Amino acid sequence: MLTTVLAFIVTIGVLVIIHEYGHYRAAVACDVKVLRFSVGFGRVLWSRTKGETEFVLSALPLGGYVKMLDEREGAVDAAELHRAFNRKPVWQRAIVVVAGPLANLLLAVVLYASVNWAGVSEIRPLFAQPKAGSLVEQAGLQSGDEILAVQVDRAVADEGAESGEQWQRVRSVNDFQWFLTQAALKGQDLRLRVQRHAAPGQSAHGERELLLATSKVSVAEVDGELMARIGLTEPYAEPVVDKVIAGGPAEKAGLRRGDLVLLINGQAPSDASHLRRLIRESQDKGQPKILDLRIQREGQALSVQVMPVMKDIQGQMLPRIEVGLGRAAAEVEVRYGFVEGLSRAITKTWDVSVLSLDMLRKMLIGQASVKNLSGPLTIADYAGQSAKLGWVYYIGFLALVSVSLGVLNLLPLPVLDGGHLMYYLFEGVTGRPVSERWLERLQRGGVAIMLVMMSLALYNDLARLIGAH
Repeated sequence: MLTTVLAFIVTIGVLVIIHEYGHYRAAVACDVKVLRFSVGFGRVLWSRTKGETEFVLSALPLGGYVKMLDEREGAVDAAELHRAFNRKPVWQRAIVVVAGPLANLLLAVVLYASVNWAGVSEIRPLFAQPKAGSLVEQAGLQSGDEILAVQVDRAVADEGAESGEQWQRVRSVNDFQWFLTQAALKGQDLRLRVQRHAAPGQSAHGERELLLATSKVSVAEVDGELMARIGLTEPYAEPVVDKVIAGGPAEKAGLRRGDLVLLINGQAPSDASHLRRLIRESQDKGQPKILDLRIQREGQALSVQVMPVMKDIQGQMLPRIEVGLGRAAAEVEVRYGFVEGLSRAITKTWDVSVLSLDMLRKMLIGQASVKNLSGPLTIADYAGQSAKLGWVYYIGFLALVSVSLGVLNLLPLPVLDGGHLMYYLFEGVTGRPVSERWLERLQRGGVAIMLVMMSLALYNDLARLIGAH
């Protein structure tokens, strides 16, 4: 809990400071007098004046603001009228406003680049047996297949037409999930270049191409469970006993850590996930059935019989033999050079921004579920989880939230930076500012919309915590 709270505070603090610093630096560059730079709202806990600006830390840390000299907020000395924000040309006011979101997007580029340069261990895109009847099984993916590259399929009109798209290398499960999400949201199919591995330590089989019909996935189904929805269960792991629980059926039958299961009731399990499924299915009218196992131990083949016990697993009685199956998933070090790392960071920031806007658009028109909206509780949870994994993972998470904050603030809502840009666009086109009457109306509407979005996000947070989603 302490890690989660600290990681969340650091996340909000860094993103708010960078965002407001963008406004501040642009204001100073445009010779606008900045009266206060505040991190947080409400009662001032700490303050320090530097030059003509008061820097403060306030009690409520969920945001911040830069207060500039402005005739609309109080009397301005005649000698300083030229430094009032409202007296500046439209283009300068627009620069000051847009600088905050741009600072968040630039921060994301720097953070993504840092992750690319430092390198991170990610799960290798080597998958276990897919779910029966799923999209990936229909595509022909099998246990032990590693996804090497993907390509958007454009062959719609002509069956034999070339897609014209370049193959993109898949280095990790995260890479594949990203390509998968983009294809599903755009209603595109993916071509997969895969390689079959017979077993760890043995030479791989030749490459082959598969067509994954991701266009059949509903946009409403594009969420954190997308991989499971298309049938990918978990990374590949050998059907080997990794842990034997004391006093359980497996120990009583003589199973040991390191035993490789060759057959279970005459059927060869393709991987650890498949073996677990076969054990769960070994029952007759709610009663467990004896399992005849053929195992390999230290180069010798042995036969073992195990009588499972029925255990309550998430409200369902299932057979268990009380072992841990499969070892840790295979990992790969993903690292890039300076130029490629920076280039990929820029591309990733752009892609995440476009994807975020597209998801918001689809939620607005009802094509995507509003369950995808997340609030402070989910952010705090993910901040804690990523921090526990290490600083590289936390920086990657920070980059993602920074992009989201930048994109959110550019939305054309009156209470956001994007709303102010719409005002300035109107003023630039018509030559006159938006009237006070309309400003008040739009402000009220913007506040109402933001309250609805925040309420939905908080509801989704609570629903995730209690397992309702």
